Amino acid sequence: MGRRRKKCRLWWPNNLFSQTPPDSSFLFGWFFPSSEVSLDVVVAFASDEPKITSSMNRRSDLQETLQRINEKMPSLLQDKSKFSVLGYLEGGVSGNSQFVGSGNDKNKSVNLTGDEYQNTLKSNHRSGSRGCSKHDVVLEQCKNVALENMWIELVFGFCETLGGRVIVIPKLDHLHLNGERISHLDLHVIFYEVPTFGLHHYSLATRSSSNLVASPCKKPKWFDDLHKRDALPDLDSVIQAINSANAARVFFYGHRHAEPGLQFFIVCMFSFTWQLFAVCVASLSTAIYVVLQSSSILFSCLSHIYIDVILAKVFNSTVKNIQFRCCQLLYWPIFLQDQSLRSWSSVEFAEKAALHKHSMWSNVLVDVLLGIVFGIPLWFMAEPTWLWVTNFAHDFTNVWLRSGCVWLMGNPAGFKLNTELAGVLGMISLNAIQIWSTLWVFMGFLFPYFTKGLALCGIIFGLTSAAALIVDIISLVTMHVLALHLFLSLLYSTQIQAVSALWRLFRGIKGNPLRHRLDSYDFTVEQHVVGSLLFTPILLLLPTTSAFYIFFTILHTSVSFMCIVVEAAISFIHATTYAKVFLWLKTRKRFPSGVWFEVASCQISDTGAVNGSNSFPEELHKADNGSSSSKSTILVSFLQSNNLNLGEVAWPENRYLLYSSFSKSSISSSAYGLLIGKSTLYAPGPSFPMKLPWIVIPWKEYWRLCRDSVYACKEYPYSNSRE
Repeated sequence: MGRRRKKCRLWWPNNLFSQTPPDSSFLFGWFFPSSEVSLDVVVAFASDEPKITSSMNRRSDLQETLQRINEKMPSLLQDKSKFSVLGYLEGGVSGNSQFVGSGNDKNKSVNLTGDEYQNTLKSNHRSGSRGCSKHDVVLEQCKNVALENMWIELVFGFCETLGGRVIVIPKLDHLHLNGERISHLDLHVIFYEVPTFGLHHYSLATRSSSNLVASPCKKPKWFDDLHKRDALPDLDSVIQAINSANAARVFFYGHRHAEPGLQFFIVCMFSFTWQLFAVCVASLSTAIYVVLQSSSILFSCLSHIYIDVILAKVFNSTVKNIQFRCCQLLYWPIFLQDQSLRSWSSVEFAEKAALHKHSMWSNVLVDVLLGIVFGIPLWFMAEPTWLWVTNFAHDFTNVWLRSGCVWLMGNPAGFKLNTELAGVLGMISLNAIQIWSTLWVFMGFLFPYFTKGLALCGIIFGLTSAAALIVDIISLVTMHVLALHLFLSLLYSTQIQAVSALWRLFRGIKGNPLRHRLDSYDFTVEQHVVGSLLFTPILLLLPTTSAFYIFFTILHTSVSFMCIVVEAAISFIHATTYAKVFLWLKTRKRFPSGVWFEVASCQISDTGAVNGSNSFPEELHKADNGSSSSKSTILVSFLQSNNLNLGEVAWPENRYLLYSSFSKSSISSSAYGLLIGKSTLYAPGPSFPMKLPWIVIPWKEYWRLCRDSVYACKEYPYSNSRE
């Protein structure tokens, strides 16, 4: 069996020599050996000899420059490969003796004879078959700093118009790999758009990655045979290198060059304006910080008379939301602090760091804006709102509560209930409703002030705090419904337990609470007689108790459901990352989800190119059949990326909060508890995306922290992606 043909995937920036034929240049990037017969070469950028010389003259030699670049790359990329000099690209003359013009004659080619081709190469002091011999000092130094036993030489292959633009497609001259010189191999040229912060990047994360489940502990038999297969391409490292290509180029050439006078003046004015803006924001934040710390000290003093405990019990959701909002106002400069330069070297990591930095203040801003939209109209509509709520409370009390109790005291839905027990339970319910209604009539004059306080809470702390206050007020004004529900659930559950115990007595079974099982037991005649006397009245009174229990359970469940809906909306507002949503609406390419390859053309050795992805499988099959020959295949494709939709961007955080608050087990246990009268449905309370403890630092240090955090957001460190 013959040796398998080696394959090389050349990842090429599509902006490299895309308009004019290339000059001779050195290639910089990463080598990723996938297997013994496969190699990935990621080209980050190309630089000609004058640029390399000027770059080394400004700083140090090439070896130190490459070492500094490697130190600033992501640790995952450092473990896989090192940034180095990949090889050399011969410009001007193609490897198949064709010279391609520029301008309007990009697709013109002039065929040269063998002697003319050799003379042209000599005049340029180059040789397509010379191997890796040195021709000047720069070439010697580049070879010295290149990876050991790895060097690639390319020539200007051909020029094609793909996707409405002219693309220069390189062709392999030869490859030095592990001491072996390879001239014939299958080359796959993959053009990629250089990732840029704020525009796009690549990611292998797919839409279904969140639905993956953990693999079982016991692996199947075929799992042990996977090591016998050919190793797959290390696309994770390749994509990481592509995302770091722009940062590597900026590191190599330096961040800034000399700027014209007008541009320098504009930059200075922008920097001064941003500093002034940072100082203003820091001063305002420090004032808020002082107010919050003073309020915290005041409430700690009130703890001696248990006022804080009462407020925490009555206004539980409001206190938690206001405390979380205050912590957000304290922590936003900490989240906005700049990360290390290594996290910025990869565009993918830079995007994630930027989203993490801007998630908190964007959440606070959107919440406060929604609170202003809710609070300002409510402030001016306090009187009409008070009248509407009063009428609604009156209708709820008279139409639902009083009428329902009177209906239950008769024959509800044609059922014959126990008149005496129904009268007692109905009078207890009517008296409780009347007492609570009278109390709220005397407290009704405070409602207009409460309405304005609700509007002020929404304007200052945001819509979530106002919604939490509404939930607490609903729970407070329906306290009589909860009290009657608890009383009737106690009576109902006691009757259910008594009927169950007496039924077990007749069957000769006794419950064993220690072992949680039923044991056989011989009851006496007296016990059976007493059980028979108790079983009949309890069983006959159970429908009356059940009717009242079901009625007040439905009322309390409806009120709790409204509170649960409002708290779910609060949790949704807190968990939604609005920075992601706004950026997705602006640039969807910043949220990639997997990659795919768009095949453009396929060329076999010196034969004509076959364009279009439909012809690729047949041509590739022919190339595989003829792999033992000296012909090589050049496949050209473009790296494309899928994008997440809006639901996939905003849903993950909310899905975690939804599943943690409303699981199937909790819903089923609550339903079973309501059925036997042993549980009461309560609103679980709002869920917060994170826990933020209270911090106390000197105000001067907090002011400096705010100023530095705002000023650090002036620009992305590697934003000068154009040379």
